[in-house]
Amino acid sequence: MAETALEATPTGTRTATAPPTGAPAPATSASTPDFAAFAGSAGETIPTEVSFRGERSGTAPLTWGQRAIWHAIRRTAPNDHYFNIGRVLPLADRGRPATVAATLDALARLIERHEALRTRLVPAAADGEPAQCLAATGSLPVTIAPATGLPEAAAEAEAFLDGLSATRFDYPAEWPLRAALVTVGDRVTHAVLVLCHLAADGHAAEVLVRDLRLLVRRGSAGRPPATTPLDLARDQHAERGRRRGAAALAHWEAGFRAAPPTMFPEPCAEPRSPRFWTGRIVSPALARAVAAVAAEHGVSGSTVLLTASAALVAAGEGHRTAAVMPIVGNRTAGALRDLVSTLSQDGLFVLDLAAAERKHDDGGGDGEKEETGAARFTDLLPAAHRAALRAYRAAVYDPVEWDALGERLHAEYGSEVHPYCCFNDMRLVERPVSEGPRPTARELAEELTEARRRTAFGFPATQDRVACRYCLHITEEGDALAVSLTADTAYLPPEAIRAHLYAMEELIVTSAAGGPPLLAELRALLETAEGDRP
Repeated sequence: MAETALEATPTGTRTATAPPTGAPAPATSASTPDFAAFAGSAGETIPTEVSFRGERSGTAPLTWGQRAIWHAIRRTAPNDHYFNIGRVLPLADRGRPATVAATLDALARLIERHEALRTRLVPAAADGEPAQCLAATGSLPVTIAPATGLPEAAAEAEAFLDGLSATRFDYPAEWPLRAALVTVGDRVTHAVLVLCHLAADGHAAEVLVRDLRLLVRRGSAGRPPATTPLDLARDQHAERGRRRGAAALAHWEAGFRAAPPTMFPEPCAEPRSPRFWTGRIVSPALARAVAAVAAEHGVSGSTVLLTASAALVAAGEGHRTAAVMPIVGNRTAGALRDLVSTLSQDGLFVLDLAAAERKHDDGGGDGEKEETGAARFTDLLPAAHRAALRAYRAAVYDPVEWDALGERLHAEYGSEVHPYCCFNDMRLVERPVSEGPRPTARELAEELTEARRRTAFGFPATQDRVACRYCLHITEEGDALAVSLTADTAYLPPEAIRAHLYAMEELIVTSAAGGPPLLAELRALLETAEGDRP
């Protein structure tokens, strides 16, 4: 092991004070995971801590986004580590070398800058909702992990990322951030951050990575965010916020009444153990095809994928209307774009496949009738675009009131009303369409055929409990789209998970190549799309 020169504390001394009355007790090593247990091959770690001093303390109700994820956490416990968000920030790639002392100091200033990182849960009293408590001061445990070289450091960082993400947070007692620094010699090569989802969503995690890089490299991350989680919570629970929430829930009620009570009404198989399986397809062809279909029809790539998901679920279950719950970022307001908090909430996307067929049969409004049942997948996209916008606009509401709506409809229907069908496009931005002339249909078809040779599929994970039956996640991997489907094997056995993912690729690729499948053929597509591919 190389000799290292490490300073165990950040520059400057910050003294902790007692938390406000009713606040959780300060986090201690007893409530913090054993970071050293997560060491990689080197196995030697140095525990330290970073002290911080913010400008204020206080308490407030949870924001609606926090309430939403808290309800999901409670439904998923004890497997709620599923919601942890991890990031690795490389610091040896460019710029001036990062010392341990400077990186620890940058980490302290990051916590001071973003109030969510020093905010913890206040458990609910009887018949009440939990709250949040912002601490002005405290200290965060940090583990320093020496490595012998850059390849070993990268592996060590990934090992810490996996380990720190693998255990649930102690929400009232533990700070919502876990951190480790990997070093080579006296320089930090990687900073590892794992975040509690009560404090941050995926967008917020990227804001933190950006700000930490700037604080390490430049000593400043610019202007602080325009608002804070506590201020947002107070706004949402005020009269104006409640009026907005009520309007959003009116959209939900109308959507629930237009769609089947659930997308997966009956189990079709004996559940596996573990019950929830994740299938994952990585497809360069799908990335290219989504962009082509989106450009051709004037919609976003996310809308293409959401529509394909909804149409395939409806076809597989025999529904004429699909209801899917997309995760909505809720960051269109300028004041929220750099806010570190969990703002994401479910939206409700309702797609009437029968309406698309009726419109097509009537000649699309031009008086010229076409063959009955000849509507194709791409005929769904104009209505899907409008439905997606309605879903996004109605995704800010109080989850307590949402629960009350569900209970009221349950009593009226005599059965639970919930799609149990989720869609999460985790890409922060979509890649712009390449400039220049578009390829001909034949050229594009040949390009897609070649790209499909690189499609890869696998089952990377299983879990005992997830609060949904169909959860689709979209990310990018190089020039490919990575689509993961986590499903309840009682409703979608592993072979059905695989079929849905291959069918999505087939549906969008053939649409991009000029031959969008008929809506009447989608159920058969679920049975044939994977062919003899591995």
